Amino acid sequence: MSRYRPPQRASTTLITPEGHARLSAELQQLWQIERPQVVQAVSEAAALGDRSENAEYTYGKKRLREIDRRVRFLRKRLEQLQIVSQTPADTGKVYFGAWIELEDEGGERSRFRILGPDELDLRQGHISIDSPLARALLGKSLDAEIRVQTPEGEKQFYLTAIEYF
Repeated sequence: MSRYRPPQRASTTLITPEGHARLSAELQQLWQIERPQVVQAVSEAAALGDRSENAEYTYGKKRLREIDRRVRFLRKRLEQLQIVSQTPADTGKVYFGAWIELEDEGGERSRFRILGPDELDLRQGHISIDSPLARALLGKSLDAEIRVQTPEGEKQFYLTAIEYF
């Protein structure tokens, strides 16, 4: 079995100011607070002697690698991101940052906000602009009919509200 993985499609680089601040705060937390604590714990565990059976040393080194990997990712990603802080000129259409309300064929309503992939959080109703639903919604006006291919099959939605905050 080979290790080849096909290249992933580049994700959208758009982000809200709040999302950018959240990623920057995570980077600061990891680099200035967590990493020095883990380094201290690893050096104390290393001073105890035999490292081969020292679980604190082993797991500390593993956590250090995880922190370093996340810090590298965040630094690269923050350089690439474009902050979108203004609402679009035409607020009657769906664009990045819009809160949208959809109604399905059964009359059930759902509310989402279209954000960048770095801000994806379904519990808060945030969907990625790269998702099939968001791609189908972009540029649509109120009362538009949207068809989206889902794992259960094609679904139809009606756009009932668009808001920008």
